[in-house]
Amino acid sequence: MAATGGSARSTVAHVLADALSAAADTVVFDLAPRLASPWPAWSGGPEAGGLAALPHDRPLTRARIRGAAAVRRAADGDWGVLTDGREWHAAPLSLPAPPAAWYQLAAAGGWQALVADTAHHVPHDVLLARCEGSPSLTRAWCDLPFSVPVLCAQATAEGVQTLQQAVMVLHAEGLPLHRSVVVLAATADGRPPAVVRAAATMLSARAAAVVHLPHDADIRAHGLQAQPARIRPRTRQAARQLATAVLAAARASFGDPLPDAPQPAPLPAVAVTAV
Repeated sequence: MAATGGSARSTVAHVLADALSAAADTVVFDLAPRLASPWPAWSGGPEAGGLAALPHDRPLTRARIRGAAAVRRAADGDWGVLTDGREWHAAPLSLPAPPAAWYQLAAAGGWQALVADTAHHVPHDVLLARCEGSPSLTRAWCDLPFSVPVLCAQATAEGVQTLQQAVMVLHAEGLPLHRSVVVLAATADGRPPAVVRAAATMLSARAAAVVHLPHDADIRAHGLQAQPARIRPRTRQAARQLATAVLAAARASFGDPLPDAPQPAPLPAVAVTAV
């Protein structure tokens, strides 16, 4: 999640899934509009059926769900990506908004860990819901079983200021900051600015953990294409720290080992008249 665009949210989702795949069968769900998302290019294009092959108003088999996911190769374990990899001129998909629908899809697909790359701006979503007197999308994501919110921001003065405002909004709404992980993504090499270090100290008292994602020139120049073999070792180390922090937050909040997650109820059997 992020308070604004350009917060390295998709990059964080990618490196988190890469590290989580060593511990669990992992999938990333891309919730952004196709032409605003890097995932179609990162996942290798339309080789897999993607989200277009999974109509949300029809029953789906596990084989069909998993077959629609693109496969990303990682050093310690592969993981899946569900995105819309069609050509740019295809009509936009009508995707379900409730997070429970995505949870159900991940459970039906048999994945153990779901990384949802959300597209909404968290403070605006929470404030709008308060004004309308309705539940926020952010709260719905946080209320999913064993969820760990990951809040992303650029490691700049403006980035941490926006993040701090988002944290105040989340705190005012009683959302689970205690099991949230903050990621500060560096925009250049070198030590973070003093204002970023001070913000990290403040946030560490409210969040479960604060992780610094270093600047990676290859990611900045080339993105995370199908073969991200040139990602720097320190970036991979930060990804492992992030995955460790996410799992630790989940275990501290829900138990160690984590109990079995609830499974969506199966569809009732349909009686067929013999002919």
